[in-house]
Amino acid sequence: MANVSAIHSVGNSIMTFLRNTYPRDVAGHPMPDCAFELVSSGELAEPNPGGNRLSLYLYRVTVNEHCRQQRHGQGQMPPLGLDLHYLLMAWGDNARDEQLPLAWAMRQLYQYPILDASSLSPEAGWGSDEVIQVIPSELPTEDMMRIWDALDPVYRLSVSYIVRLVRIDPDTQPDARPVVASRFGHGGAEPAGVAP
Repeated sequence: MANVSAIHSVGNSIMTFLRNTYPRDVAGHPMPDCAFELVSSGELAEPNPGGNRLSLYLYRVTVNEHCRQQRHGQGQMPPLGLDLHYLLMAWGDNARDEQLPLAWAMRQLYQYPILDASSLSPEAGWGSDEVIQVIPSELPTEDMMRIWDALDPVYRLSVSYIVRLVRIDPDTQPDARPVVASRFGHGGAEPAGVAP
């Protein structure tokens, strides 16, 4: 489990992994130069600087449905389990420079869908047994268009992913003890058998 830096750490770690493994050539064919960046909504609204790049944009965060059902021991607060929804976007000066890096990145995430604590940036304080999974997401075309309609730039070639399970530790454990029993009276009278 991690601290509140976990969400940023995941996106940053995915892009660092892709940047560090991007090849100069594949099967003897040179790959275009490509930059890798984690972007916010505000950065997407800025003018396109040009050049070839892959951008990762977190467009949605949801509470993991399985974590909602988990029960923990008395007085223990469970970790907050999150699923992170991303768009991986390609920007290129021509079709080849746009499509090659995206296809390579998709293959890379297909071959290596698990990032463990050694691959995740340390600021989140990941546990040594922590792993996250990067899963291709079937985002309907209508939903994809709604996302792009809400953003300032025109549509870009993109693919969606879900990252799960990101578990964030509670800040502190609750100090309150559970209520075991209670007695209620009606009106002003004391319940039978209870001394005033």
